[in-house]
Amino acid sequence: MNERVVTPRNRGFLFLDSHPEGCRRSVADMWHACPAPADPAGTPEGPGPVALIVGSSAGYGLAATLAGLKRAGIRGIAVSFEKAPTERRTATAGWYRTAATADIARTAGRDLVFLNGDAFSDAMKNQVADLIERRFGGRLDHLVYSVAAPRRTDPDTGTTYASVLRPIGRAHRTKTLIFDEQGVPEVREVETVPAEADDVEQTVAVMGGADWERWIDHLSDRGVLAEGFTTAALSYIGSPLTAAIYRQGTIGVAKAHLEATARTLDERLGKTVGGRAVTCVNGAAVTQSSTAVPGIALYTGLLRGVLGQDMLPPVRQLAALWDELTGRAPLAPDDEDRIRLDAWELADDVQAAVADRWQAATTDTISGLADLDWFQAEVRRLYGFSVPGVDYAAPVATDVPWPGHTP
Repeated sequence: MNERVVTPRNRGFLFLDSHPEGCRRSVADMWHACPAPADPAGTPEGPGPVALIVGSSAGYGLAATLAGLKRAGIRGIAVSFEKAPTERRTATAGWYRTAATADIARTAGRDLVFLNGDAFSDAMKNQVADLIERRFGGRLDHLVYSVAAPRRTDPDTGTTYASVLRPIGRAHRTKTLIFDEQGVPEVREVETVPAEADDVEQTVAVMGGADWERWIDHLSDRGVLAEGFTTAALSYIGSPLTAAIYRQGTIGVAKAHLEATARTLDERLGKTVGGRAVTCVNGAAVTQSSTAVPGIALYTGLLRGVLGQDMLPPVRQLAALWDELTGRAPLAPDDEDRIRLDAWELADDVQAAVADRWQAATTDTISGLADLDWFQAEVRRLYGFSVPGVDYAAPVATDVPWPGHTP
């Protein structure tokens, strides 16, 4: 077994290696942070509902997987795209998190199959449909869609699209937070050039609702959607402070397309299987995707500075979503078919306090305005570092296998 001491090597917020034991511990911490059902008598007995989580190994998709296991007793299939370990590099953090999640599912007595591959491909959709037919009685109860990807290849045309994070109409200047090699924070202004040519169309093709709808079409054509089937695509709106680069930028157009897709799917599913389709708007969190957005690191650190422990972690938010998807709580979307789990973030007093700190934020003042220790630790924990209880000086096995399953 390949064992070595894994030390953090990073370029900004991107780490080159991941720590297997740290990733395992971080998943265990998320599991313990997820609230158990308030009514044990209402906890699903027997096999539990069949669910499919597309994008299950990181961020809110991982939270959806763990919360589904603990809160709703799901079984079913989790799909992600991760890289295996090599002689020179560890596996991706999502690989190790998936192995840890599989252990939790096994201990909980839940039959959850983990597939590694391109969620955009029809080959993966066929593989999932085959598994539902053979292993799970041919009926799928729930689908949670949580895919954040830089590129997507359209199965029909073979065209590969690339998403970009750009404002629309004109360049946008914003404050952003960076750390030097010694971890010293700096607040600086950055300018992002506006979208050009087909940037918007490309981003919508990757991050909009096309693939979510294709999943539903594929599974519907195979006849595996159960009566009362529910599906949710995870989304984000965020603060006015980040709107120009996010909600009003290229990614915002993609999110609007996702929400329009939800309305189309909701009408269709209501007629065919008595089902529902919604988007779920979550609150801010430190994820591998969010750290790539200019200004989000600064905003999230300031938000934590305002809220402290009242900042709601993703796994607790997704526990609330599962209550609605499974009928433990009423499914109550807004008038745009969005489940809103971000009220704690967008409360007027919270946003006013964050805006005041944003205006005051400079390199000299940032340490008193944002929770930088928390933010840096959260970034490191994405890759299995800075996790309490892990001995980072000890060699650790890096060739952890992908969770297997019987056919």
